[in-house]
Amino acid sequence: MQIEIWSDVVCPWCYIGKRRFEQALAQFEGRDDVHIVWRSFELDPDAPPQYPGTLDDLLSSKYDVSGEEAAGMNDRVTRMAAEAGLEYHLERARPGNTFDAHRLIHYANSKGVGERAMEGLMHAYFSDSLPVGDREALIKLAPGFGIAEEEARSVLESENWSEEVRADENRAKELGIGGVPFFVLNEQLGVSGAQPVEVFADALRQAASPAKSEPDNAD
Repeated sequence: MQIEIWSDVVCPWCYIGKRRFEQALAQFEGRDDVHIVWRSFELDPDAPPQYPGTLDDLLSSKYDVSGEEAAGMNDRVTRMAAEAGLEYHLERARPGNTFDAHRLIHYANSKGVGERAMEGLMHAYFSDSLPVGDREALIKLAPGFGIAEEEARSVLESENWSEEVRADENRAKELGIGGVPFFVLNEQLGVSGAQPVEVFADALRQAASPAKSEPDNAD
């Protein structure tokens, strides 16, 4: 079974969805036959390498809410992350453009370490304050998921893997994916959002069923 997951490195619900999906997959009898493919999705393709100010400031401006309300939004998602076993430090997050991060993930996929790269980048951003749009920071992080610094630098200082990122984003548009995380199982069943573990478990069973033949969407 192939499972494609559209997500962004700076999407807090994507990391939560990743953990919940992993919990469901761990309980799935056919887990050894599951192949996961990470697909690129940029929440803000026009983002600068690094936003000025804090994440609270960014959310306040984006959603036209007060700083206190933005902080409350981050507090709520931090509590949800903790329930999934994740440690968020959004008060010191350093959001920015994620295009290079997605290119690096594609390269990691080609080397068989795409899962390690996605996990490493998400953890670094949400827990360790990675400046996600900083190429040097990405290069220094790369050995942690099996990519040598010189390899990462070669990728990021070129245009390599740009077309693959754009292809993922274009396919997302074709499939009508407007938000992430979004999971596509066997090109038949779609699951939108960081759903409860039970929803992912049910989707895995449905996708594995021989009777499943028509595309569907679960949300």
